[in-house]
Amino acid sequence: MNYNLSKPVQGKGLSNYAAFKSLLKLISHEKKRLALALLATIGNSGLSLLGPLLTAYAIDTYVMHKQYHGVLVYSGILLAIYLAAFGISFLQTKLMGTVGQRTLYSLRNTIFHKLQHLPVAFFNQNKAGDLISRVNNDTDKLNQFFSQSLMQFVGSIITMTGAGIFLLILNIKLGLVSLLPALIILVFTRLLSPWVKKKNAQNLKTVGGLSAEIQESLSNFKVIVAFGRRDYFMDRFNEANKKNFKTAAAVGIANNIFLPFYTLLSSIAQLMVLAYGIYLIAAGQFTIGLLVSYLAYANYFYSPLRQLAALWANFQTAMAGWERISEILDLENNMITIEDHTRQSGAPLLELKQVHFGYPEGREILHNINFSLEKGKTYALVGPTGGGKTTTASLIARLYDPVKGKVLLDGKDIRAYSPEERTRRIGFILQDPFLFTGTVRDNILYGNQEYENYSNAQLEEVIRAANLEKLLAIFEQGLETPVQSTGEGVSLGQKQLIAFMRAVLRKPDLLILDEATANIDTVTEKLLGEILEKLPVSTTRVIIAHRLNTIENADEIFFVNDGEVTNAGSFHQVVDKLLHSRH
Repeated sequence: MNYNLSKPVQGKGLSNYAAFKSLLKLISHEKKRLALALLATIGNSGLSLLGPLLTAYAIDTYVMHKQYHGVLVYSGILLAIYLAAFGISFLQTKLMGTVGQRTLYSLRNTIFHKLQHLPVAFFNQNKAGDLISRVNNDTDKLNQFFSQSLMQFVGSIITMTGAGIFLLILNIKLGLVSLLPALIILVFTRLLSPWVKKKNAQNLKTVGGLSAEIQESLSNFKVIVAFGRRDYFMDRFNEANKKNFKTAAAVGIANNIFLPFYTLLSSIAQLMVLAYGIYLIAAGQFTIGLLVSYLAYANYFYSPLRQLAALWANFQTAMAGWERISEILDLENNMITIEDHTRQSGAPLLELKQVHFGYPEGREILHNINFSLEKGKTYALVGPTGGGKTTTASLIARLYDPVKGKVLLDGKDIRAYSPEERTRRIGFILQDPFLFTGTVRDNILYGNQEYENYSNAQLEEVIRAANLEKLLAIFEQGLETPVQSTGEGVSLGQKQLIAFMRAVLRKPDLLILDEATANIDTVTEKLLGEILEKLPVSTTRVIIAHRLNTIENADEIFFVNDGEVTNAGSFHQVVDKLLHSRH
């Protein structure tokens, strides 16, 4: 399955309406607060719309007849209305602010939970920096929309609708004249919205690319310094930064293109109302008070439109961010668990049957692989670099599924085992082990619930029972030796020792060591060999190594080259094959 997020899927984009509906599902758990916020918005808009009507009545009834007491009374009423609208607006802002933050919290948890359930292939095909940008930056765009823009958006529409109704009720002819520019605005908005959304999506993509470039440079800074190639990574960063600048400039124009156009047409609408209103007053069909209120309602209609120009740009940004987030949330793990109740007595511990494998959009790497691993034996996978040894081991551990064929564990399809059961039975010491920031204790107990509540004294007893105490003694502070995820403070060899202890303490039925002794000295390597010999007699060991002395005592050796796995025969035959494979 192709998990590459940088390659857009044709026809995947949602319409604004469909995207908005899917966005609202994110806040479906906030129905009560949303209902209160909506009521507050309606109340705020309703109170605001009363103002022009009361003003018109005050002008025609009191101002025109110089009854200033009535003017003062209505001024007090208007002040009370506007203060009430202010209080309701504050309540609405408070409600939506907490909705936005809770949605952001929930959404980031959802994305991270989804990432935890995607296969290794997904992370091989996507850059960590881009994924970080989607989790942090893109979700924040949604938070800004929910906490700041959504209720303003709804409030503007409610105010516009109410103002439009008043415009038509007071005088339908004048109302139609005043609303005519709004039709032009609607057509303009519908035509330009896809372009604005596209520009926002391009900008978010380049932000992700910039984040990926920074993450890659910082993660590999030692290599950059060692090779004196700061200039190379600076050039790459400048290129990514330039792309981001270009898309940011383009999105700045796109997001601000609505405002001047909306402002122009709203000014034209008010001029049309004023001109036609004066004509109606001259004809005796209208009053000065109604014209004042009409101009106010026209302003109430078009001012929200100008606000919508900015809000619409925020909406398009949120839509672009949501599409990038949805690309992750819509993915499914192709490493499914299937039903298989097959039981074969006397079956080998693990067996590969007619297995073929290739990476997405790449050539086939392994061809028709057939071999089995018996309980309690030691096997070695040898061959030239790039021959397929680590890929074969990854299939054994089910980091990937074969394209064709089957991998059987105890005679049952390995896909029928739950991830928890499979990882308990199969231990894998990776070629470049990753450590988490914490202590040696934290790292050797990672994923091992059996000992997580043990005290240090109890855990040290378990380590002695597993013959690992000499490895622990290499670390100055024992279990409490600090460890950084960057590897600072421990050598690469020590990292491999921690990974070794982590795997052995899980007591797996099958232990895979992928170049597990590549970065340690010969004395420690001999110590590891002794520990492997003392593992339970039922434990099967698979050793991938370039150092031939590590495989000398293997019960069976497989030669892996050009996508084929063959029985290599004796140790001396293996040496001969390795020598000939290099020519």
